[in-house]
Amino acid sequence: MSPPTLFVSHGSPTVALDPTPAHRFLRELGTRLGRPRAIFCVSAHWETARPALTASPRPATLHDFHGFPEALYRLRYPAPGAPELAREVADLLAAAGLAAELDPERGLDHGAWVPLLLIYPQADIPVVQLSLQTALGPAHHRRLGEILAPLRARDVLILGSGALTHDLADVLGRLRAGATATSDPPPAWARAFAGWVRDVLARGDLEALVDYRRKAPGAGRAHPTEEHFLPLLVAAAAGGGRGTCLHESFEYGSLAMSVYAFPAA
Repeated sequence: MSPPTLFVSHGSPTVALDPTPAHRFLRELGTRLGRPRAIFCVSAHWETARPALTASPRPATLHDFHGFPEALYRLRYPAPGAPELAREVADLLAAAGLAAELDPERGLDHGAWVPLLLIYPQADIPVVQLSLQTALGPAHHRRLGEILAPLRARDVLILGSGALTHDLADVLGRLRAGATATSDPPPAWARAFAGWVRDVLARGDLEALVDYRRKAPGAGRAHPTEEHFLPLLVAAAAGGGRGTCLHESFEYGSLAMSVYAFPAA
């Protein structure tokens, strides 16, 4: 049976350590999913002008963040890479008219390794990452997902890692006011945006999802920039569009930590 595709809101890197509801859910998710042959990840934290793929047999753990507790910088996720899978995906993209580069030096950024550290803590499943092309927008990333869909039949778990809402100015303001991960209730605009996405995915309306900037309530507030939303387009399209919300919680007030599976359960 083919694995589902997933969208995970990875939140702050501290979700790797803090026992929030999202942390606890992700710690249990790997058991529910079972063990795929490989993991193919699209993270908000790798952006390039054209598609690029990690091709290292031993990708490094990138601590691509600043000002966090020292314990985070000691964490490692030593999963093997899968250069052969990277080449296979490069061929899929080329057949669809998208040239892709293989990057033998790139490691796993925290959008990849933080959720994977919780979902598959043994770090023994090969991982490949694909970069985003944020300037090309949602329709391009929907197309990427459709191209990647055949990987599911080869027992590859496709993981989009971003954030369902990502207003960092709001989060930083709350932190300065003394908020903790679970102290503040979500504001109305964040709940409205998350509810709109949940409804759209329940009916598999990829056209609306691509056009979220115009159709979703509070889209500009939820995503001042698009890089954390685009992995959802990849995951949804790779899984056929219709998805189930497996988990919903909020951290630091407005940071939605939603997790979706495609196809819908």
